[in-house]
Parts: sequence; C-alpha cells; structure tokens
Amino acid sequence: MERPKLFSPNESKADRIIRVIIGLVFIALGYIYSPWLYIIAAISLITAADGFCLVYWILGISTKKTNNKKQN
Repeated sequence: MERPKLFSPNESKADRIIRVIIGLVFIALGYIYSPWLYIIAAISLITAADGFCLVYWILGISTKKTNNKKQN
C-alpha cells in the first residue's frame, strides 16, 4: 500500500460541508460561552477549505473518492 502524499486532499465534499457546519456552530458557541471554542472552529474551517486533514493523513484515512482507472 502506497502512503498518501502530504498535503494532498483527503476529504470528500460531504466531509468538507460537515466541517463547515461544525465550524459555524463552534463560532456561535464561542461567542456565547468561551472564546477558546474559536480555535476548534478555525481548525474545522481551515481543514474544510483546504481539503486536507492531518489526523486522517496520520491514520491513513481518506474519504475522498479516487479514480482508479488506468490510462493506456
């Protein structure tokens, strides 16, 4: 099994949408409860925008669909 390249996208479109929603929720919670929650919101929004999750990379996980067709 080939190890995935660092910083290549490893999140699906649905995964990225969920991360945006979670980020927005944590922004609201940070405003209401504690500014420390903005850190979680920022991480979620940055990974959603970039499409790369370091935890996924470390664990060898990818939710992004790949095209495995070989071209001749």
